[in-house]
This record gives sequence, structure tokens and C-alpha cells, in this order.
Amino acid sequence: MAQSLDLTIALIAVTPFVAAVLAPLLFNLMGAYAGWLLAIVPAVLFVVLLQLLSAAADGGAITAGFDWIAAYGIRFSFIVDGLSLAFALTITGVGVLILIYSAAYLKGHAHQGRFFAFMLAFMGAMLGLVLADSMVTLFTFWELTTVTSFLLIGFDHSRQAARRAAIQALVITGGGGLLLLLGFILLQAMLGSWDLSALRHMGDMARGNPLYPLALLLVLGGAFTKSAQVPFHFWLPNAMEAPTPVSAFLHSATMVQGGVYLLLRLTPILGGSALWTALLTIFGGATLLWGAVMALKQTDLKQMLAQSTIASLGLLVLLIGVGTEVAITAALVYFLAHALYKAALFLAVGVIDHETGTREIIALGGLNEKLPATFIAAAIAGFSMIGLPLSAGYLAKEEMYAGLFQGDWRSIVGLLVAILGNALLAGVALAIVIRPFLGTTVSTPKVPHEGSVGLLAGPLLLAALGLAVSIATATVGSIMLAPAAAAVLGLTVESHLAMHVNPVSPLFWLSVLTWGLGALCFVYLDAVRIWLRRLDARLGWNADRLFDGAMFGLIRFAGTVTRTWHHGRLDRYLLVLFILLAAAVLAPIGLLGGLPSLPAFPRLTFYEWGIGIVALAGLVALLIAPSRLVAIVSLGIQGFAVAMIFLLFGAPDLAFTQFMVEILSVVILALVMTRLRLDTADHRELEIGLRDAVAALACGIGVTLLLWAILEKPLDMRLSTFFEQTSVAIAHGHNIVNVILVDYRGLDTLGEISVVMTAGIAILALIRSQRRPASADGLAPKAGRRRAVSKP
Repeated sequence: MAQSLDLTIALIAVTPFVAAVLAPLLFNLMGAYAGWLLAIVPAVLFVVLLQLLSAAADGGAITAGFDWIAAYGIRFSFIVDGLSLAFALTITGVGVLILIYSAAYLKGHAHQGRFFAFMLAFMGAMLGLVLADSMVTLFTFWELTTVTSFLLIGFDHSRQAARRAAIQALVITGGGGLLLLLGFILLQAMLGSWDLSALRHMGDMARGNPLYPLALLLVLGGAFTKSAQVPFHFWLPNAMEAPTPVSAFLHSATMVQGGVYLLLRLTPILGGSALWTALLTIFGGATLLWGAVMALKQTDLKQMLAQSTIASLGLLVLLIGVGTEVAITAALVYFLAHALYKAALFLAVGVIDHETGTREIIALGGLNEKLPATFIAAAIAGFSMIGLPLSAGYLAKEEMYAGLFQGDWRSIVGLLVAILGNALLAGVALAIVIRPFLGTTVSTPKVPHEGSVGLLAGPLLLAALGLAVSIATATVGSIMLAPAAAAVLGLTVESHLAMHVNPVSPLFWLSVLTWGLGALCFVYLDAVRIWLRRLDARLGWNADRLFDGAMFGLIRFAGTVTRTWHHGRLDRYLLVLFILLAAAVLAPIGLLGGLPSLPAFPRLTFYEWGIGIVALAGLVALLIAPSRLVAIVSLGIQGFAVAMIFLLFGAPDLAFTQFMVEILSVVILALVMTRLRLDTADHRELEIGLRDAVAALACGIGVTLLLWAILEKPLDMRLSTFFEQTSVAIAHGHNIVNVILVDYRGLDTLGEISVVMTAGIAILALIRSQRRPASADGLAPKAGRRRAVSKP
């Protein structure tokens, strides 16, 4: 049974990526109908995940995986419990309808196959994220969602706005991912494990660690950037440059919920502290109000939905920060309700845009007769966004008010923020439902007509599912939401959700207050929008413009660095390289007190003196060489002396290799230098020569001191002994040097051979190239350069 579950979970994580690879081929064979066929993949995964609900009930968890980097205790592992199943079912369920919608929405697009591939790859990355148990596994899929969302946001890469939005999302969420990685590494160092299932019982240990605040801030940095919390919220509205199916999937039900999922998953480990509660409630509340207010300022329907999504994400973070059982349950109910109604509204807006040619709310009206099915879907989803009875949104709103209705001043402030935020969102929902569909018919760029079955299936079914959740509240609560809450809280949670309207309850009157304020926002929507736009114009800046300024400054800084260091002067490159080498060798020796004691001068034989004299003569000849050719030959004398030392000390193989290297070096240098005049000398000014001499001496002294320091240490013979014992037994070779080069370092030797071969090919091409007469400075003139002709 365990092996079959391991295989099932592995297939769930891998299958979307396999489908992504096949998607372009299927599109080439079937055209837009490939979307319907590819939708079978998430549909099957949805059914398989449903079968795991009973196994994960009551807080139970199924873990599976395999060792990845065993030496560091890192596993490629997954966990299936109530929380991961709630998110995975949402990803696959909504994904089915998004793929069907995409087939109709992008019908005729030349790159639709590529779009399907990107969408399925993102789906796989998101599934891997919510099913991951190891923090390393989670981070891997976290970054995959960043990369695939970049591809999807910038899908229409011919437009500059799409490219900018994709880069902005990549920079913000990618930067947050790096913070998250540091936070995970710190958590592992604090608690000793990479697996979240093992860490969930170490919350007290984590909160008591002095590094807890730093780890918390790093993790929140990753979560806040992914879930568009203030001040990292501005990338999400710009991401609406993506096609509407991307907005419906990534920016309402999946990607932006990644940070919310992470906070829920880490609640048992990092939650419960005053710092956790303060940060999440403050930033969540600020994000809720900011997004809701900014939604009122927009006239583009997708932008209105995008800003309201920011507000909803802030509300979820606020509830997670409160952290009580009711608040966590409310967050999970709201997550499900939001995924259904927001995806439905995005798809409905896509139909409006597709069939009328505009998304501007001030340019739309009277579409209820032309687009009746779209109107029905938008109305049902809008009612859920408002939080009216018989909708999933009503359940979420009642539950969140119950979770915040505690009596202390913090809860009262949180409750007031939630009421105000929900009221503003209700006004936005009323505008989206009423303005485009009711009222006077307005002339649009395209003659409006109802969308196809592929366009309508998604919004209608998602809106209907929102009603179904409210009708089957007890069932959904017991099999899906209660196990998810149990996985977060670490205790058994009994579902108490029920669809009822109790006029006596104060929670009902809080809902009435929300609806009344929402209606007021809708009535004065135009006046509020004008006032907000005037305020924005007076301020003259926002986070989006600050990002542009920061990116511009970064590009200017990079250009300055490039012009400073990449100037094309080889002599300066080499000077910097050798100065850094000398510093890297001498600084540690000086700072750490590692100066070796001077060794006694050895007693040399006459032939050893002879080799030393040869090396010294070669050095002097190199320094006073009257021409380049003499310098090349003199340089080879040094290598010859080194080879003789190898030969005298019993290393004929190394000596032979050194001889070959020196011969080849001299030949290659001579061949290359044929492009220059070999009968001339390279004269340098005195100050340049002194500068280079100091750098050379510093490198020589540093390397010498380093070698002396190493020779003072006892010789570790373990590696030599290993080669002696295994060269015959394992590699079947008696020449240990050859065995090391061919067997133990086979790939390294192959790489060296490849480098030499590549260099040889380049030299051969250089030699066989057309010769050009040399200029006065010894360099061949550049192609196309006009030679000066002296006048008689």
C-alpha cells in the first residue's frame, strides 16, 4: 500500500510536466482541440486526489519520497494531508476549466501549443509546491512557479508592457524566493531537519531560538512577495498584461496563493508568537485596505479584479495572523470561495473583452441581452464576492467575522478593518456585475454576442460550484476544510459550518453593515474614482515608479561597472588578476599569522646546481630578450628546468608530460606570434615596468610562502595509500600516474583534452586565415581599415 501511494504521489507531481512536453505536439496535430484533450490530465489528477481525502481525514498525513542528497539529509519528499489536498484539489479542479477556456480564448493563436505547455508546467510546479514536505523540495517548486509565471505573463512578448510585467514579477518574486531559501537554511540550522512534517512539532523550540526573528522575517519576505502583500503588491496588477486565462489561474486561485499556503504550512512552526501575529495582522490589514481602495480607482475590469485580489490576499494573511481555530477555518473557507468566484469573474471579463473588444467599464453597458450566460455567471460569482446568503462568500464572511469577534481591542480593530475592506470589495463587485450588463446599451468596438461553449463552461461551472459549496456546506466542511484546518493547527477540528441566516446574531448585522457600506461605495463610485485619481496625480509617485527608478539605477550602475572593468585592455585585466591573486594568498598568511619559518638551505649536487643555473639563465634571458622570438624561447627554458627537476626526483612520467607541454607551448606561441612581428621587442615605460614587477614579485612571494607553509605540515598519505592499494585491484593498472589520469580523473582529463583540442582548432583557423600585411605597430590591420597612403 505504501509503495502504491508513493507511486501515486510521484505521478501527481510529474504528470503535468510530461503533458507540458507533449502539449506543442498535440497542438500541431489537433489544433485548439488539444486543450480539451490536455484538460483530461488535471481532471484525472483531481479524481485521484479525491481518493486521498479519506486517508488524510482527521489531520492524518501521508509522506512519500526518496533520498536526494543523502549526505546532507535532503530528501525529495512529499506530504499529503488536509491542507495540501485542499490546495491541490483547487489547482487541478480550476485547471481543468482554465485549459478548456484557453482552447477557445486563444483559438487561432500561432503559439497556443506553447501556451498549453507553459500552463501545464506551471500547474505541475504549483502542485509540487503544495505537496512538498522537504523545504528544499518546496523551494525547488517555488522557483519553478516563478519561472513559469514569468513565461506566462510575458507570453505576448511582442508587447513591451508584457515584457516589463514579466520581468517585474520575476524580480520581485525571485528576490523573495532568495529570502525564503535563506529562511529555510536558517530553520534547518536551528531545528536540525529539512522536513516540514518533522518540524511541525518543534514550534516551541523555534520560537525560543535567538535566531527566530531573523528566520521569521526571511520567510515572510518570501511569502509576502509571492502573495503580493504591501509593499510588494505592485507587480500583481501589472501582471494583468498576461492573457485572461493566466490571470484567472495564476492570479486568483494558484500562484498568488503560494505565499498564503506557506504561511498556513508554517503556522505550527513559526506561528503563535507576538511578532508573528503583529506582522501578519498589520501587513495583511494594510494590504486589504490598499487593494480595495485601489480597485475603486480602476476602470479596466481586469485591473479592478487584480486590485481586489490583492485585498483578498491581505484578508487571508490577516486571518492567518490571528491564528485561532475559527480564524484559520475562515481563511480556508475564504480561500476556496475566493478561488471559485474570482476565477469565474476573470473568465467572464475575458468573455466580455473577447466578444466586445474592450474591458473599460465606462465603455460598456446593456450586455445582459447580448451575453446572457456570461451575465448569469458574473452575477452568481459577484454575489459570492459581495458575501450574500446562499453563496460560498457568505460562509467565509460569517466565519471570519466570528473569528475576529473576540472583544479585545486588537480583535475589534481587525474586525473593523475586515468590515471596511469587505464593504469596499462589495462595491467593486456591484460595479463589475451591474455596470457592464445593465443600463443603457453602449456601442463597443466589436458587435457583442455570446461566447462559445469553451468560453462559457469555465465561468458558469465555477459560479455553480460556489453555489454547490454553500448548499453542501456540511459535506465540504467535514471532508475538505476541517482536515485542512486540522493540518494547520495540529489538532482535531470538527466542522461547524452551516448555511443559515440568523437575524438575531450580531454577525448577521455585521454582514448587513458590510452590504450597506458596499452599496454606498457603488453609488458614489465615480466620485470616489475621480478623487483617488486626483490624489494619485498630486503624489506623482508610487511603488511601481519606484521600481522603475530602481531598475534604471541598477542598469546605469551595471553600465558604469562594465565600462570601468571591461575596457578591452588585456594588460590591465592581467594586472588586476595578479593583484587579486597576491592579495588572496598574502592577506590570509599575514592576518592569520601563518608565516612559515625559513627552511635550511639544502645541500645540492653539481647537477642540481646546474639545473638551477639553467632556470636562472632562462629568467635573465627572458627579462633582457631583444625580441619577441627570443622571449618565447627563453620562456621555454623555465619549463625545461622544471621538467628536469621532475626527472631527477623520480617522476619520469611528469617530466615527459612537462616536456610535451613546454614544446607545445613554445610552438603554439610561436605560431600565434607569427601574426605579429617577432623581430621587435616590447618596450615599456619605467613606471609601468616597476608596477608589473611589484605585482609579479608579490605573486611569487605569496605562492612561495604558501608552499612553505604547506610543506611544514605533516604529509597526509591517505590518498597516496588509497591509489597504491586500488590501482591494480580496481583499475587494473600498475602505473599509478596513468591510472589516476585515465580512471580516477577520467572526466577531468577528458575536459583538459577537450580544452587543448578546442584551442588547437582555434589556432589552426587563425593560422590558415588570410594573411594581412602588418601595420607599423606590429599588429595586422583590421579588416576593412583603409591603409594610409603617403603623398609624394
